[in-house]
Amino acid sequence: MADDPQAEVIEFLRDPATHGVERVDTVETHISVVFLAGNRAYKLKRAVKYPYLDFSTVAKRRAMCRAELVLNRRTAPALYREVRAISRGPDGRIGWGPRGTVLDWVVVMARFDETKRFDRLALDAGLVAALAERIARFHAAAAPRRDRGGGAAMAAVALTNIRHLRDSRTAGFDAAAIDALEAAAAAEAARLGPLFDRRRDAGKVRLCHGDLHLANIFLGEDGPVLFDCVEFSEEIATIDVLYDLAFVAMDLMHHRRADLASLVCNRYLDLADEEDGFAALPFLVAVRAAIRAHVAGSALDRGWGGDAAAARRYLAEAAAALAPAAPLLVAVGGLSGSGKSTLAARLAPALGRAPGARLLRSDVARKRRFGVAPETRLPPAAYTPAVSALVYRELGERAAALLAGGAAVVIDAVALRPEERAAFAAVAAAAGVRFRGLWLDAPEAAMAERIRRRRADASDATPEVLARQAAADPGAIDWLRLDAGGGAEATEQAARRALGIG
Repeated sequence: MADDPQAEVIEFLRDPATHGVERVDTVETHISVVFLAGNRAYKLKRAVKYPYLDFSTVAKRRAMCRAELVLNRRTAPALYREVRAISRGPDGRIGWGPRGTVLDWVVVMARFDETKRFDRLALDAGLVAALAERIARFHAAAAPRRDRGGGAAMAAVALTNIRHLRDSRTAGFDAAAIDALEAAAAAEAARLGPLFDRRRDAGKVRLCHGDLHLANIFLGEDGPVLFDCVEFSEEIATIDVLYDLAFVAMDLMHHRRADLASLVCNRYLDLADEEDGFAALPFLVAVRAAIRAHVAGSALDRGWGGDAAAARRYLAEAAAALAPAAPLLVAVGGLSGSGKSTLAARLAPALGRAPGARLLRSDVARKRRFGVAPETRLPPAAYTPAVSALVYRELGERAAALLAGGAAVVIDAVALRPEERAAFAAVAAAAGVRFRGLWLDAPEAAMAERIRRRRADASDATPEVLARQAAADPGAIDWLRLDAGGGAEATEQAARRALGIG
């Protein structure tokens, strides 16, 4: 530490007497050291310079501390308290405040319960749905930046980070795997370049979080809280909003929760007008995984700890996200309460490329048509045959656009009328992709009980609505009929066998 220009500051911050506490814990990364003391955390930026950031002088570190405070107060105002100076006074002693010679600056934060970080919580669908809503609101409030982003910028980010993997000396990356990933990423970047340009021109590039992995999210009193955004580079943080979302999806998959990765993306797209970019998500997930591999490899090389096996797994996950997968359309139909939505959500993560299929639910589409949240109940006037016809036509049009972009799609709708089922099959035929219709059968009493148990669901169906559906003639059902009277797992396994997926 003798050659470390911040040695005295670090010693000062590590001293419990500095904070009037009995113990100080530290958390170190390649760009910062965080000192945990009592009910406060003090974040010191390392005196380092990389191609993507410059903390090499006291003045630059002060500017970045101020930027961190301002930017993070967008999402975590109660967490980020102030920027504080550490100085050497006239008596030669180091202390708080800008007296004498300022040695460094720290961001002062309120501490939170570390067990409530999203990388440590036992996550469930409710938490992840709430997270998707929080991210969607954050992105909607951010101002568009048409001077950033686009296809060329996205390609440069991807390929630069992949090429840096070759510089790692200790992670044990396979050179052939890096070559294959680079080639696949270059091809995909070229294919998606015009899409990224259109999204930039449409205002989809914004000053986002930039580092939205699970360890930078915690569960506060009012729901998920996003913190520790990128403050050191406007270029890195001013990105396509789906690139921001992709970090969460990638990290959920890395934590072996592909189901929740599918959920966070689908819920976000149900709330935000971003479906045109769905085709880019596999590429964006791959880029995020490659960056994590790069960061992990760099930390290992510098002796800052880390897990070489985890670094290599990120590389493998990046490659998997870019693996080819044929687009297809799966439609799940059946009476209300038959388990359509449960099955569709379970199938989506296993179809198509990461993070899975786009899930189009008729109930959600109807709510969006009337400009209300998915769980807001609509009046009977919203369920006339004319409105339903518009909803089904919209589902077909959206599915066609997604299939044209190479995505897999799952449609969740009652599809009680033969012409509705035929229309979905026609969408797949026109796109030249595989189609599979699944019809769920269950005892009416069981379906009615499921409806009664629903809470905070997009469906407005009641047992009375179910009774009317059951009395109607659905015509000849040429979709594969599955017994959904048992548990959801049994229905899923039967559907998976029908679709030929593991």
